[in-house]
Amino acid sequence: MPNAKVLSEKQAVVAALTEQLKGASSGVLVDYKGITVAEDTALRVELRQNEVQYSVVKNTLARFALNNVGLEGLDEVLNGTTSLATSAGDPIAPMRVINKYAKQLGDSKFTIKGGFMDGKILSLEEIGALAELPAKDVLQAQALGMMLAPITSLAIVLKAIAEKGGEPAPAEETAAPAEEAAPEAPAAE
Repeated sequence: MPNAKVLSEKQAVVAALTEQLKGASSGVLVDYKGITVAEDTALRVELRQNEVQYSVVKNTLARFALNNVGLEGLDEVLNGTTSLATSAGDPIAPMRVINKYAKQLGDSKFTIKGGFMDGKILSLEEIGALAELPAKDVLQAQALGMMLAPITSLAIVLKAIAEKGGEPAPAEETAAPAEEAAPEAPAAE
């Protein structure tokens, strides 16, 4: 049986992991067996740039923390080497970065074990699909671009009219031939 000091240290780790999981919008559990120091350093740098917390966790302590936040379904993947990547901001960031490295390094070195988003456990297929989405900032920029497109088109047309001095187009350009304007209606019998 562990002494009181070791037990209190483990309880502190579980409490910190529980708080990290409570504040996370998403997270991914990874088997990092076989990754080199250089690969791990590059991964951590990219995760940091995307504001993702990443740490190696002990399976038993992670199990307690996951159970504390209602993610008991992830207990089955807690074996072997385990690391945890979580994000409080962009929910797609941990999945995108981890999935990128899993593809680069191969399944034998770096494998996604499971993940969650907003308190719901995700399948590996869902994690893969979410990982393919662009970053939150890119999605927001795309949506804004779509909303601004009609306004931009109107501004271009108005600018073209203003450059012509507000003069209407010549009559032959605006008037369509009578034959093309409207098809003839059949005669009433």
